[in-house]
Amino acid sequence: MCGIVGFVDREVTDKKMIIKKMADRIKHRGPDGEGFYTDSDIALGHRRLSIIDLKTGDQPIFNENKDKVIVFNGEIYNYRELKEDLLKCGHKFTTETDTEVILHGYEEYQEEIFTKLRGMFAFVIYDKKTKELVGARDIFGIKPFYYYHKDDTFMFASEIKAFLEHPNFSKEVNYDALKMYLIFQYSVHEETFFKNVFKLKPGHYFKYKDGELTIHEYFKVSYDASKKSMEEYKSELKNILEESIKAHQITSDVEVGSYLSGGVDSSYVVSVARPNKTFTVGFDVNGYDETKMAKDLSDILHIENKSKHISADEFFNILPTIVYHTDEPHANLSTVPLYFLSKLASQDVKVVLSGEGSDEMFGGYLEYLEPRSLGIYTKVPSFLRKTLATVIKPLPHFPGKNTLIKYSKPFYERYIGHGSYMTEEEANNILASYLRTDETIGDVIKPVYDEIKGADDVTKKMYIDMFFWLPQDILLKADKMSMANSLELRVPLLDKVVFESARRIPTKYFVRDNETKYLFREIAREKMPEEWSKRKKLGFPVPLGKWLREEKYYQMVKEKFSMPFVSKFFNVDYILNMLDEHYQNKKKNGLQIYIILIFIIWYEVYFEEEIKC
Repeated sequence: MCGIVGFVDREVTDKKMIIKKMADRIKHRGPDGEGFYTDSDIALGHRRLSIIDLKTGDQPIFNENKDKVIVFNGEIYNYRELKEDLLKCGHKFTTETDTEVILHGYEEYQEEIFTKLRGMFAFVIYDKKTKELVGARDIFGIKPFYYYHKDDTFMFASEIKAFLEHPNFSKEVNYDALKMYLIFQYSVHEETFFKNVFKLKPGHYFKYKDGELTIHEYFKVSYDASKKSMEEYKSELKNILEESIKAHQITSDVEVGSYLSGGVDSSYVVSVARPNKTFTVGFDVNGYDETKMAKDLSDILHIENKSKHISADEFFNILPTIVYHTDEPHANLSTVPLYFLSKLASQDVKVVLSGEGSDEMFGGYLEYLEPRSLGIYTKVPSFLRKTLATVIKPLPHFPGKNTLIKYSKPFYERYIGHGSYMTEEEANNILASYLRTDETIGDVIKPVYDEIKGADDVTKKMYIDMFFWLPQDILLKADKMSMANSLELRVPLLDKVVFESARRIPTKYFVRDNETKYLFREIAREKMPEEWSKRKKLGFPVPLGKWLREEKYYQMVKEKFSMPFVSKFFNVDYILNMLDEHYQNKKKNGLQIYIILIFIIWYEVYFEEEIKC
């Protein structure tokens, strides 16, 4: 696990100095070493966290002819099998790394190598003869990849902050990203909060030559349910899951630990992997603590568990550091405990297993469950549902009001994942008047929805989550918070081979008998006490709402909301009133307040003070 940087810019003469400064900005991703390649056209840089081939795995790595060079971030779990095939084809290797396998694989198979790789990755290969760059990102987006393209400058990096060290990087706020961020709680567009900085989408690769950038898709999530019995699906998936966990565990030359919460996903991973150490964090507040459950399971499995309680002061004080490492505003509350969890684990191990991806693949979210009555209601003609919503909207709140309004909307407007805490109207009310737009949730979701609109509702939701929520929220915070602490995080449930099995299972086996993730839980029951296999997902619950009603933290946030630059972005009177309503226990605005607060801190970190954490 590492960090990569690079640029093509003929105007820059001292490329070695610039590329080193860029790499140093993301030293936390790879504190064990550094490596560079420069010529008159290009500069490549690498920061290394040594996991595989500790002695000879330094990057950049060249092919035997020295005419191609690669920088790589990630892990390839089938690299040994690929290497055997490449050796038969006559390729010569100088290291035992997965990195060199990618390079020779590209020589042999060209773009087809991307579909052969099993793992998490972001890499760039430079052909010294043709002056062409080619780079790719893994199919789920486990590893980040950003690029900047303006005029004659092209650069890429594992983290946006590396671009700040390049003299031709123009640091500008992308105001167009703000409205949808308020609604989704993360940066939802391909262009980031930094103008002209883009994310390479999962399952895509790019080529850059002579100033021209082209981007291509090599993998697309799809579903094709087959017809087998539940027992057949269960047996097949059980074997694949156990093999995947083993592959993610043994592909390492250093010790591998595991995160452990009270939920079924991490509990299953730990029960199969049986690592020497597990790690857990929580809050010493009733209803917000999973440390005891994690300790109990670890004791049953005879595994050492280390845990930590996070205080309110620690939570609020670490926010500038969190925001620095996420690069963009990212308001998922669980990002903060994940940072502390990664910090705790990094004191003992370099690699951890985690349970991300199971919910999106196996129907694990409560939103995938819908009462039968709602199914009947959605069959009512849309114009009648819209009329009813218009009538009841101004009425005082009553049980079911919000549901009737929500389900008056088309599918692609009422389901956007798990981060939605306000409507377009509410977002516009919060924004400064000149930033209010007509952009809708449908503008963002509908192009993706249209690719899957013929499927059942559970499949639609899983597909939307695989496109938005998983790569842009779940996996982003997992990567950024672990790497902030120089820790490699692996997600064995979110695996190429696992998905190939899961995509063929009908959703009636995922959401069944008013239970989510049914088939996965049936498999998990065989590996752990039944109590753990039945646990509902909590996802690092944070007592933010309680804290914001304490004077100390209310005043802290009020001070942030009142900073002079805030009026450039928000209706200050409106957001201060939101804060007061919450503080006085008139309304529950905690999550909306946090979304605004994170943006303010982000702007302060990157544009007011430019803090280096």
